[in-house]
Amino acid sequence: MIVHGEAPVAYWTAQGMARAAGVPLARAVVEGWITRADLDAIVHRCAACTRCADCRNWLARLHPEPPGFCAIRPDIEALRAFL
Repeated sequence: MIVHGEAPVAYWTAQGMARAAGVPLARAVVEGWITRADLDAIVHRCAACTRCADCRNWLARLHPEPPGFCAIRPDIEALRAFL
């Protein structure tokens, strides 16, 4: 299990991407939409992505959708079904 102390940039980038799209990752875990293992996998995919700097720049511009290159975009879009 990954905790944000082990991959802080990926954890907060994933949170930011999801939040920008209106998807609360913490709530998704608490309400059972996804498991903690699912959240860990999302953070791992984000951490493995080679475009972190692009994501930080994208987030700074307050876009409402994750960019097409975002490694966790499919996860975020899937979670929208629960909103």
